[in-house]
Order: sequence, then C-alpha cells, then structure tokens
Amino acid sequence: MTSETVVIRFSSVGYTVGGTVILDRIDLEVLKGEVLILLGESGCGKTTALKLINRLIDPTAGDVFVEGIRTLDWNAIELRRRIGYVLQEAGLFPHYTVEQNVGLVLDLVDRDPIEIPLRVEEMLRMVGLDPLRFAPSYPHELSGGQRQRVGVARALAADPSIVLLDEPFGALDVITRTNLQKEFARLVRELGKTAIFVTHDLNEAMLLGSRIALMEKGRIVFLGKPEEFASSPVPLARAYMETVSSPN
Repeated sequence: MTSETVVIRFSSVGYTVGGTVILDRIDLEVLKGEVLILLGESGCGKTTALKLINRLIDPTAGDVFVEGIRTLDWNAIELRRRIGYVLQEAGLFPHYTVEQNVGLVLDLVDRDPIEIPLRVEEMLRMVGLDPLRFAPSYPHELSGGQRQRVGVARALAADPSIVLLDEPFGALDVITRTNLQKEFARLVRELGKTAIFVTHDLNEAMLLGSRIALMEKGRIVFLGKPEEFASSPVPLARAYMETVSSPN
C-alpha cells in the first residue's frame, strides 16, 4: 500500500473508558475508493472506531490520520464537514423538510444559496426519490427506507470524499434493506467514494465490502477481501460463515 492511496490510517490506536478497553492497539489503513467493512458483534468496538475518524471521540492511545493529518490536528468542525455520515434511522431533523435536511450541510459549507435547491433535487433523484413529491415532506411522512435514502442524500450532498455509515440499513425490512444495499453499492462505484461501513451482518459485508475488517473484543482479528474471509481459519470468521444459509 503506498502512502498516496491511504486516506485513513489507524496507528496503534486504543480507546479506554473508566478502565475498560474498547479498542486495543488497532492498526489499519483505508485506501482511496474502497468500501471497508467493520464487521463484528455488538460491543466489539466497531462504532467506536468509526467515531474516531470524524472526531466524535478522540483516541486515548495512538493516532488516527485522515488525508495524512492527525485527527487531533484537524479542526473538528472542518473535519466533519469533509466527511459524510449516515446513521441508523437516518438521524434527520424532524422539524425540517426533506429539502431542508438535505440542504443543511450545503448551508454549513457556504454553498451559493441559489445552487442549493438544484443540488438537493439532484441528490434526491440520485437516491431514487422524486423531488416534487418528497422535497416538501417531513421525516414522519416517510417510510423507514425513504428516510434512509434521504440520509444518504444528505451525507453525499457536499460531495465528501469520505463517507462513514453506522449500520444504516439495520432497522429496515429485508426487501427494503436489500434494495438499498444494491443502490448504495452502485452509488459508491459511480461516485468513487471512500466508505467505511459498520455492520454486524455478514451478507451485507460480503455484498458491499472491498475488504472486511472483522473485530472481536476491540481488536481486528481478520482483514482481507470477502473471498478471503470465506476461507479464513479465524474462529469468529468461521462462526460467521456458519450463519450463512446453504443454497437449496
């Protein structure tokens, strides 16, 4: 891996709270244009690792680098404006319309007010929502899948090079979830984003990931391509593979 291609780097990163070790000496490089999956069971540290990237929290040991700069040396607000962030349940502001929710980040980065409605329209179409129908709607008027589409549109609106996603499709029904997974995979390929995607779902990891980082008790116990994961001797990886239904 050459330094020119590394967008995010964890160097001996630890995170401890009240004597409890959440992350333990994480070393990891994320390459430009890849979708890196952080896979693991609840409490393994994957969401904590994600939050270190945009300085929602800071490491208690080691360093995280974004675009070659330590996160501690970034202005936290400036860093977050450069990174798209998609949460489970989308995290939309309930008192804002869809148009206002998607346009909010554009206001924060001082986009020309005349351009914002056009960009919002473009982003809604990109995620499969008719702007005429959905732009004036409020989040409570949307289905769960529609809210997640709006969340993705908002995260991509300012054209960030990095997108963080924390189990964004976990609360959706299977059909909606599958459709959004396929659309997200298409968008990432077409737009050339670098994405870090947290999930506990192996099928999602195998479908979306360029590489999978399997986490257990605050450590990365496997790092490799999906096809390498399938044949990994790591006990937790083998346990995950046993959960995959055999074809009829």
